[in-house]
Amino acid sequence: MRIFIDADACPVTRIAERIAQKDHIPVTLLCDSNHALSSEYSTIKIIDAGADAVDIALINLCQRGDIVVTQDYGVAALALGKGARAIHQSGRWYTDENMDRLLMERHLAKKARRSAKHHLKGPAKRTEEDDRRFAESFERMIQEAIGTTTEGHGTNMTRSTDPIWGE
Repeated sequence: MRIFIDADACPVTRIAERIAQKDHIPVTLLCDSNHALSSEYSTIKIIDAGADAVDIALINLCQRGDIVVTQDYGVAALALGKGARAIHQSGRWYTDENMDRLLMERHLAKKARRSAKHHLKGPAKRTEEDDRRFAESFERMIQEAIGTTTEGHGTNMTRSTDPIWGE
């Protein structure tokens, strides 16, 4: 198992590294050439700037059983399709069960942004509670992944214990 972080403007990179380091799980941070990252633990891959270049590189690297940290629903959907697990910076897990709804919401939000009639607010400022929630959820995902065999799809999870998006 490896952890890949879509690290362009990711607010939980250091939290994820700290948790992964406890279990000696390798972490790769991917960012475009417009960002400067440093890490004492992770491998850093700088990808040429370009539309979706980091996303494509991340998906090409990840495999079944890996964990992807991203706020991009499209990247998460592709990771799930490869048998990886995916988690949002909020701590919510992307799953086969919630991905269709998330992609539809993304599509509708994009349409609304293109309309001159609507103005959508950006995300709320990140809090310490947000960081705590991500850390707890990420640790739970890692522990579940460690305990899961490589049989079947890497994202089969029960609804009763999952931090499912918005449910």
